Amino acid sequence: MATDPEGAHGVISTYPERCAQMRRLDLSYRLAARWRNYQHVSSSGQIVRGFGSRLIRPYPRSEETELMDEAVHDPAELAENFRDIRRVNHLFGGTSIVLRHLPRVLDLPSVPQPITLLDLATGCGDIPLAISRWAARRGLPVTIVATDSSPAILELAREQIADQPNITLARYDARAVPLPDRQFDIVLCSLSLHHFSPDDAVRVLREMDRLARSGFIVNDLRRGRLGYAAAWIASRLTTRNRLTRNDAPLSVRRAYTPAELFDLLRRAGIAHATITTHLWFRMAAVTLRGDDHAARSDVFRSP
Repeated sequence: MATDPEGAHGVISTYPERCAQMRRLDLSYRLAARWRNYQHVSSSGQIVRGFGSRLIRPYPRSEETELMDEAVHDPAELAENFRDIRRVNHLFGGTSIVLRHLPRVLDLPSVPQPITLLDLATGCGDIPLAISRWAARRGLPVTIVATDSSPAILELAREQIADQPNITLARYDARAVPLPDRQFDIVLCSLSLHHFSPDDAVRVLREMDRLARSGFIVNDLRRGRLGYAAAWIASRLTTRNRLTRNDAPLSVRRAYTPAELFDLLRRAGIAHATITTHLWFRMAAVTLRGDDHAARSDVFRSP
C-alpha cells in the first residue's frame, strides 16, 4: 500500500481514503453554504432564503376576521380576552420587545425631553403603561397618547391607566390619524398590524412614518407553523375565553412574515427601517430618523 510521507502526522494517505475525505468535505461545504444562505441577508435588504425556509414553509396568510374586531362584544368577555392578552404580552415578549428597542430611538440627539409618544391601536393600554413605568424608573419624563378605534376597548384601557396622568386616550383610526406631521417623537404600533389587510397595513405604516419626528417601532407576531401550533395549544390550556381561543391561533395565521413586512415598508415608501426577529414568534420594525446607519430598509435575524 502506498503511503504519504506525511501520514505519520495525520494526513490521510491512501487513494480510497483521500476520495472518502473529499466526499465528506464536499458534503460539509455544501451544508455550511446552505446554512449561511439561510442566515444571510443581501446588501439590498432582501432575505436570502436557504434550506430552512423550504423545510417549514409558513401557512398562507389568512384574511379571516378576528372575533375581537367585530363591532359588538359582551363587555365581560372582552375584558377577559384582554386579560389573556396582557398575560401573553408580559410572558412572551409583547412588552419586552418594545422596551428593548425603545432606547435606540431615545438615544438619538433629535429626541427632546419630555418625550412625546403615540401608541396606535393600543388595545387595553398595557404597553403604554409599561413604558410609563419603565421611563419613571429611569427619570425620563414622557407623555403618551394611546389611541384605538373601538370605544369599548378604550374603556378597558381607561381602567388600566387610571393612575397614570401622563397617559391620555384618544379615539383614532390608525390608518388616518387627524394630526399634523411630526407631531410625536416616537410612534408605536404593537401586536396590531396583523389586524389590517396589506393595503391598510401600508396606510398604517405611512401614518407612523408621517407622525414620528425621531422614529417608530412596529412590534408584531410573525407567521409560521410552529407559532400557530404554540398559540393553538396555549389557548386551549390556559383559558376558556371564546375570543382568545379563536383569535390567538388566528392572529398567527393573519400575521405577516419578515419578508412580507419588508414589502409593506417598501410599498409605504419607508427606506430607513430595520426588521429584527425575536423569540416566541415575534418581530419588530424600527426606524431611526437621522441615523446614518439606517439609510435603507434592512432585514436581519436577532438571536
